[in-house]
Amino acid sequence: MAITKLVSDSLGAGVGGSLVKISSATASSDASVEFTTGIDSTYKAYLFLFTAVHPSADTDSFSVSFSTDGGSTYGLSKTASYFRAFVDEGKTSYALGLIGAKSYGNRTDVAYLAQGVGADADQSFSGELWLYEPASTTYMKNFKGTFATAESSNFAIQQYVGGYINTTSAVNAVKFTFASANVDAGEITMYGVNQ
Repeated sequence: MAITKLVSDSLGAGVGGSLVKISSATASSDASVEFTTGIDSTYKAYLFLFTAVHPSADTDSFSVSFSTDGGSTYGLSKTASYFRAFVDEGKTSYALGLIGAKSYGNRTDVAYLAQGVGADADQSFSGELWLYEPASTTYMKNFKGTFATAESSNFAIQQYVGGYINTTSAVNAVKFTFASANVDAGEITMYGVNQ
């Protein structure tokens, strides 16, 4: 089903066209959630929506990895910045800033999306990740995301990540994992963007 109104990214910039749902995954104590089909030259941009994603263990960080061989291997080199804003329930502690430990240059392990996600029954994160021109064999692949998290110590955290995958090969698979916990619950839906 296509959403035919103007599509806007997380910063409000119109990208035109419509969203077409490609696939979705409902997690249930999974080690990872992978999308190994449907990412190709059909669309210029892909949007992943995350709804109430919940870890099996407290204070865990959620991340993404990319593949050029349909998910047989991951570990493509990435460069990205990671910002966060946070406030506690009593509004006694709050800040906004770059998180150096979650930002990286030309690194082959995961790209962090949401940190400190709580495992209490009422804690989770939701958000979106955009992947641009994954089928291009000319350019590196840009990605960006924003995520709202109920953190394990009852902080509300807003996270922003943006960067690029350092390859001119076509990216055709994406894997989402927590650092040490399982993806206990939540839904991830992948859309293609018609332009």
